[in-house]
Amino acid sequence: MGYNKGMEDQDQLAVTIGKNIMRLRRMANMTQLELAEKINYSDKSVSKWEQGNGIPDVRILVQLADLFNVSVDDLVREHNDAPVMPRRTRLFRRIIVMLLSVGLCWLVAVVAFVFTGIGLGHFNGVWLAFLYAVPASAIVVLVFSCVWHYPWVRISAVTVLIWTVLACIHLTALVCGLDFDAVPVNYIYLIGVPLQILSLIFYFPWKRVRNPFEKN
Repeated sequence: MGYNKGMEDQDQLAVTIGKNIMRLRRMANMTQLELAEKINYSDKSVSKWEQGNGIPDVRILVQLADLFNVSVDDLVREHNDAPVMPRRTRLFRRIIVMLLSVGLCWLVAVVAFVFTGIGLGHFNGVWLAFLYAVPASAIVVLVFSCVWHYPWVRISAVTVLIWTVLACIHLTALVCGLDFDAVPVNYIYLIGVPLQILSLIFYFPWKRVRNPFEKN
């Protein structure tokens, strides 16, 4: 009788831990494969845990708790929280938040354009405020993509950031009347080439590229 009770408790614990792992993984917007790669396990093991067919050892529980920034107790006890928001709904809300943040950058650009035009009416470079809003928007998108783990959005944001910053420097020098014969500002775009290569190497999601010689 006691043996059966112990087995039932262990099975219930496995189900509880599995539900918590699934809940936290989805809140982090990770797939089973991505989670498995972060803890150096197979996605089959993660799937087995989430189905309640096994319990991770203590070392993995600690690693999962650190990864999700929770306590081990949060992994092993039942939660009566509201169900996890569907991925499509969560993605839609994140896009709205990102667009609102980018829109704030452009609002600042409009305010800067208006007040610069009023205070420096003779300055013909007030339009630069809108140009500066582009790399500022790229920074905002980059921050959100890093927090939400969107690698391809991150790469795109870095690319836009690199080349628009260089364009800002070039066009600002042009508006300020810099002598391009004396200072070849056009060469500044050459800096973007190594920066682009380094950013691709650094931000490319290499872990998602499966080794063709790797055994399943």
